[in-house]
Amino acid sequence: MTEPTGLYIMAGIYILAGSMHFIRPKMYMRIMPRYLPYHKILVYLSGIAEILLGIGLYIPALKTISLFGIMAMLAVFLLVHFYMLSEEKASAGIPKWILILRIPLQFGLIYWAWIYL
Repeated sequence: MTEPTGLYIMAGIYILAGSMHFIRPKMYMRIMPRYLPYHKILVYLSGIAEILLGIGLYIPALKTISLFGIMAMLAVFLLVHFYMLSEEKASAGIPKWILILRIPLQFGLIYWAWIYL
């Protein structure tokens, strides 16, 4: 999906995902690794980052930096995916097989951003 439509879909997904950090912050705080401090602030900051990076995809001058930001953010979010696999409470009741499938999905999302560089 290398046509601009795919880029706009990606942007919308990140804007929506970032907005969810403000609509349902408790859901995100529950999956934050315990070793990270200031869970609420981190949830809001990551939501802001997702929204801004999504918006950046619509602005030609910011597209490349936004794509690199998205790839970096997704790499960092891998920590949360592994944490959800290791902690029963953090799994949020999601079956283990789905949590395992999210790992390669994360790499697929990174690749999706990469193809627009």
